[in-house]
Amino acid sequence: MTDDKEWQDRVKGLLKAELAKRNTNYVQLAEMLKDKYGVVETPQNLSNKIARGKFSAVFMIQVLEAAGCHSIKISSD
Repeated sequence: MTDDKEWQDRVKGLLKAELAKRNTNYVQLAEMLKDKYGVVETPQNLSNKIARGKFSAVFMIQVLEAAGCHSIKISSD
């Protein structure tokens, strides 16, 4: 990967795939983040953040753990 856009697309896809595997929508995710970590985000804000693919590592880990994902495969190698 050579530019930020490709990395942003990759992390965006990773989060969306993990949420889809768990049949978790943004309304549910907002509730899980609030209940588990006290993180207050609207479903629309979550959708926008993830769609941009620009977010902190902290946010990414919070989303993955809130959704029940405890391990991810980073590459297909």
